[in-house]
Amino acid sequence: MAVAIGAFGAHALKDILTANNRVDTFELASRYHFYHALTLLCMAILMQLFPQKNLEYAYYNMLIGLLIFSGSLYALALTNIGKLGAITPIGGIFLLVGWGILAWKFFRV
Repeated sequence: MAVAIGAFGAHALKDILTANNRVDTFELASRYHFYHALTLLCMAILMQLFPQKNLEYAYYNMLIGLLIFSGSLYALALTNIGKLGAITPIGGIFLLVGWGILAWKFFRV
């Protein structure tokens, strides 16, 4: 999905993103979307291999963070409504919490 959205943005939405001066914003959203989608896939595998680690909270925080962070940046890039940028840090917090829980669950002694 991240690859498809990135390609769609680079080609079909190029005029809108350029007019809004938001090409970089869209690329950032796409990049974080890709990285965290890959992370969620790896986490799903880890959850199967290590069910005792209870990684669900990390997984759901990461998923919510991805939707809010990248989603708000995609919306900002397409609509150029600056207030949407205020939502992005909330997604970032969810992503950080997800990474923190993952590290804590996996590396605690």
